[in-house]
This record gives sequence, structure tokens and C-alpha cells, in this order.
Amino acid sequence: MIMPSNIPVIVGVGEWVDRPAQPSQSLEPLEVMARAARAAEGDARAELLQKVDAMDVVNVSSWPYQDAPGLLAQCLGIHPAHTVYGAVGGQSPLMFLQEAAQRIASGQSKVALICGAEAQHSAAQARRQSAELPWTAPSADAPPTLRGVDIVHPLAARLGCSQPVTVYPFYETASSAHWRQSPAAAQRESGELWSRYSRHAAGNLYAWLRDTYSATEIVTVSPSNRMIAWPYTKLMVANPQVNQGAAVLMTSLENARHLGIPEQQLVYPWGGTQAQEPRDFLARDHYWESHAQNAVLEACVELAGGDFDAMELYSCFPCVPKMARRSLGLPEKFEPTVTGGLTFFGAPLSNYMTHAMCAMVRRLRASKHTARGLLYGQGEFVTKHHGLVLARRPYPGHPALAYTNVQEIADSRRGLVPPVETEPQGAGQLEAFTLIYQRDGQLQHGVAMVRTVRNTRTLARVAPDDKWTVIALTDRDISPVGRTGVLRPTQQGYSDWSLVT
Repeated sequence: MIMPSNIPVIVGVGEWVDRPAQPSQSLEPLEVMARAARAAEGDARAELLQKVDAMDVVNVSSWPYQDAPGLLAQCLGIHPAHTVYGAVGGQSPLMFLQEAAQRIASGQSKVALICGAEAQHSAAQARRQSAELPWTAPSADAPPTLRGVDIVHPLAARLGCSQPVTVYPFYETASSAHWRQSPAAAQRESGELWSRYSRHAAGNLYAWLRDTYSATEIVTVSPSNRMIAWPYTKLMVANPQVNQGAAVLMTSLENARHLGIPEQQLVYPWGGTQAQEPRDFLARDHYWESHAQNAVLEACVELAGGDFDAMELYSCFPCVPKMARRSLGLPEKFEPTVTGGLTFFGAPLSNYMTHAMCAMVRRLRASKHTARGLLYGQGEFVTKHHGLVLARRPYPGHPALAYTNVQEIADSRRGLVPPVETEPQGAGQLEAFTLIYQRDGQLQHGVAMVRTVRNTRTLARVAPDDKWTVIALTDRDISPVGRTGVLRPTQQGYSDWSLVT
């Protein structure tokens, strides 16, 4: 028998958006978090914050706090026995909710708070204006922010592929070629998908951008929508320039009933699953799918016992939900979000999925009693994957929260990984690619992921003045993936790659 004291329930969700006229008038992330937490308490309609015994704080990248959980606890006037400050990663809020639910299910915790916030919009504005912000004094001893160059292969860093916007295009170009899509067809799918995200953001009071964009507007290069890294325009990538915060309060069903919280207010975490890819993105077998993503989504479908009534598919770049759609077996026209996506709702760095949890809770509260929702997030470079199932009724299985780590399944599907060669010479077949553009719209250079005749892998530069190769890479009708070109060592720690004319 499942005892109410063992059943974790989400009882309150809160969000806050700060749109100051000047950076000096802006709220710092700590205050945005506090306001979101108080909004979650107000949503629960019960005095819960003073009873919080476990608090997980999502990593804050926009301001260097020495002890973000301690400062937040002080700001809220609470004294949780358990506090955690997370590492960078878009999947981390789901992991926090999963772990908090497990602590409640095991009796280790009674009231849990998960929260996070960013104020990157104001922080960036202040830097541009050389203005000081009236925030908590920044700490020189704050935990270091993870940098892309710290986790990619030195060859990738050398060629400028150490940020998400210059890595995800490898998955985009490889997957569309594998699915036998022309580049134009792949862009149409991305544009239509992103247009649906924008429609949801337009209806979300907490979204940063609340305009609806057409598929054509999203994929067409214009002065306000420059090409950033082929084939992604500005309206196709995550937008971290936001001031947003979100919080979730959770307790047991027994305590919720004791506090008089109505049943319609309650949403139940059923469980979740996680897996990872090798951290170095060059140490993967191919780029048209993620074995970790597939294993996680398959496990969530099994946990839910079928389809979902609503979902949030992480949307830092179009390749992620497009791969997820195929893993889930969904039709091309489906609703991928309850939130609005990281371009339009906003991308408060690691904290987007906390906002997605809030949006999903509101959606499920308004749904039928048996409704189930999928939350899927990921971090780094298609690296860390976490899926979570929420529902309007308790999980019908074992009283302990269902949880699986599907790492072994993901690893068992991984094929041979070719060794990396830094300055190869000779013939090389294109595996994936991108073109990196400057802010003025001029091509900086291209980066080709290439397999050599020795079955090694390399990243090679495509010179911006190699017009023949650039024209082939940007052809809208025929994918260049699979074509053979010539590798020439440069003595700069990489080779150049060009197509044979």
C-alpha cells in the first residue's frame, strides 16, 4: 500500500521576470530567486517557506556568489538542513526535482525548495556601459564558471568550436543528412518547429520575448536576424540575455492534506531517468543521434506507460527537439513545449527547466485527472540528459519514486569511436560541418568534421576565401555531408579542408 507520507507532490510554483529601465534599477539574481520562491509559496496558499528543510539552488552564471544557497536562505529567513548548489547544466533542475522527490519519499525531507535565477541581461548591459551594479559584492572566491574550452578537445578549441552555438551545428548537419533531408527541408522543419515554440512564449506571461514569429522570419537572414553559425540564425539559438527566476515547492501528500492544499493543486512526480554522452564531443561515434537521449526518452515513455498529454523538449538549438521527436516517434507537427523555448521564452542558462516545471505544473493542473507530462532537459554539448515524468495522479507502482539510470543501455549502443588526428593530410570525407560568422555578417571561417582514409577523425578549417567549398557547404538543395575533399596541414595545429573542384 502506498502511504501518503511517502508520496511527493509539487504544491507551489513561482516565477519572476525583471525588466528594468536601467541596469542600476535591476534586481540581482539572488533577489529574483527570492521573489520566485515567495511566489511559489503564494501559489501553494500555505506557509511553507519557513518549513523548508532541503533547498537546491540551480547554478548562477550571471553573478559570482560565494555561497548562493546560504545567501538565499538568509534572504528568505530560512534554515534548511540540506542545501546544494548545482553545477552548470540545463538538465540540473530536473535532477534536483528528482532527488528532492526521492528524499521526501524516503522520509529524509518534509518540504523541499528548488530554485534558480539569472540576470544576464542587466549584467551584460552594465558591462557595456561600464556601470557598477548595486548588487551583493562579487566574490573572487566564487565557484568557477565552467568554460567550454575546459571540456572540449584542444583541436576544437583551436578552431573556435568551444561554445554550444559552434558545436550543435555538427549534430544539425549530420542528422539532416542522415534523415535524407535537403538543407532547405531541414531549415523548413526547424523554422516551423521554432514558430510553434514562439506561439507558446507569446501566451506565457513570464516569457522574455512575447512576439509570434513565422517559420520564414526565423530562418531568413536579415539585419535583425543575422547568421551566427550555419545553419543557425539568431532566432534559432538560445537567448541568455534575460532576467528571470523560478521556484518549485514540494512536500508529501500527507503534509499537503494536513495543510489543506486542494487536490487540484497537486502534481505528482512519477520518476525520471538520466544518461550521458562522452564529455568530449569528438569522442562520440556519430552525430545524427544521441544514444543517451534515446535511452532516456525511451525509459520515460515506458515509465509513463504510453503517450504524453504535454511535453517540454529542450530547445537550445533545433537539432535537439528534432532528434527527440524521432526518438519518441512523434509526427512532424506536434507541440514541443508548454513554456516557449530557450529562444523566445528565454534561456536563463542552467535554469530554463525550472521555468518549464512551473509551466508543466500549471498545464497539468488544468488537465484531466490522468494527464501526464514529459520534461526533457540536457546540458553541455548534447552531453547530459535527464527526463522526468509528472502527472495529475500518484504513480501507480511501488511507493518509492521510480528512477532509472540508463547509462549502460546508452553505452551498449555506442559504436567504435575513431581516434582524433590534429593535422592529417590527404583525402577526407565530410561527416558534419558549420560556418562561423562575425557580428557584421561576414564569414569568419568554416569548420569541417572529417573522416580520413585511415579512419581517423579531425576538425579542419575551411578558409573563408575558398569560395567553391563555401558555396557547396551552403547549398540549399544538396547536403555536402559525405563528399570527399582534401586535407592540407597548416602547421598551426590543424589542417585546412577543401572540396576537389
